[in-house]
Amino acid sequence: MSQPTSRLSGFYKLDQQQRLKVLQTFANLEESTLNHLANTGNTHFELVDRLVENAVGVMNVPLGIATNLRVDGRDVLVPMATEESSVIAAVGNAARQCRDSGGIFTSFSGSLMIAQVQLVNVSDPWAARARLLEQREQIAAICNATDPLLVKLGGGFRELEIRLLDSRSGPLLIVHLIIDTRDAMGANAVNSMAEKAAPALARIAGGQHHLRILSNLADRRLARARAVWHKDAIGGADVAAGILLAAHFAEADPYRAATHNKGIMNGISAVTLATGNDTRAIEAGAHAYAARNGQYQPLSRFELTADGDISGSLEVPLALGLVGGATKAHPTAQACLAILGVSSAEELARIVAAVGLAQNFSALKALATTGIQQGHMALHAQNIALAAGAVGDEIEQLARAMVEQKTIRQDFAEQLLAELRNSTS
Repeated sequence: MSQPTSRLSGFYKLDQQQRLKVLQTFANLEESTLNHLANTGNTHFELVDRLVENAVGVMNVPLGIATNLRVDGRDVLVPMATEESSVIAAVGNAARQCRDSGGIFTSFSGSLMIAQVQLVNVSDPWAARARLLEQREQIAAICNATDPLLVKLGGGFRELEIRLLDSRSGPLLIVHLIIDTRDAMGANAVNSMAEKAAPALARIAGGQHHLRILSNLADRRLARARAVWHKDAIGGADVAAGILLAAHFAEADPYRAATHNKGIMNGISAVTLATGNDTRAIEAGAHAYAARNGQYQPLSRFELTADGDISGSLEVPLALGLVGGATKAHPTAQACLAILGVSSAEELARIVAAVGLAQNFSALKALATTGIQQGHMALHAQNIALAAGAVGDEIEQLARAMVEQKTIRQDFAEQLLAELRNSTS
């Protein structure tokens, strides 16, 4: 029998059922699997097919609500899309424990994005830099003419920066076009401006243009959050000291910092996904920012106040938008934005930063006290029970038994399920 081929000419022209039939033949799928894929729930396949290429279905991610948050004096409910147990509960717990000190306070540096244009084969790069800076107004005019609607909304070109880099290919002249994208994430706007401005930039510099694209290191678009957790609300001075030890470990060791920041991104990525924003861009920017000084560092800092309470602060680039892409097209994203009650990308970024800080605090507190597994695995046990085939009341019974016996594995869950069913048959 010949091997099935992945060379599927014209696959994109097929409708959903035809694509699923191709998959059934290729992977020998059960009819029940095809029926599951065909069911796109409350998201019509027409929209799914416009959002991605060669669509066959949807991958549903649980959507929950983080409670208890007070951000800049306003109570908010925060939709979070995630498959990881305990993430949403952790945010709510941390938010509740800092309400007595006013909740979480935030700031935002502005909605500036960077478009990069790579210039090569420039014989006199320092002089070329000077020539480019002399033509700032001409370059600004080209950029602004590319997106007059953005300019009308108060955005557009803001600044010109020139960087000289050494590379394995030789000297590079890198032009940064600094663009205010307002309530858009801005990728399409800044990429279009880079494309339009590149020929003029190359002509002025006396070289050739090459790459023309935004940078996801959005360090002109920083969201900051801070909060104080009273020591009496979190278990006392020993718990506060343990949180500091955990935070200092992350500052000293990139291996720990990676997982420390992953905890922050558990919260940030979940709200980003729920609102239809680009999780990959946010994650790339955050981790690049964490390494901006040459060693990978935590995005947050924890300190003791004069009264011995825990003070936490977070700074992270957040290029989020309210317009364009899935944010505007996806009805679930629109529902999530309505729940958040935000009217600007800045408001959204402030709340997302607050969620990241709350998530981080909960993780550090768990690590410093009971250990991360106790709360996480109690919820994870339900997932294991489901995977073992438990239904209805069996799920809770199996989860409770696994937690009590401190053995949370699928093979053990299957054993317990068989025993449970035998005892009731």
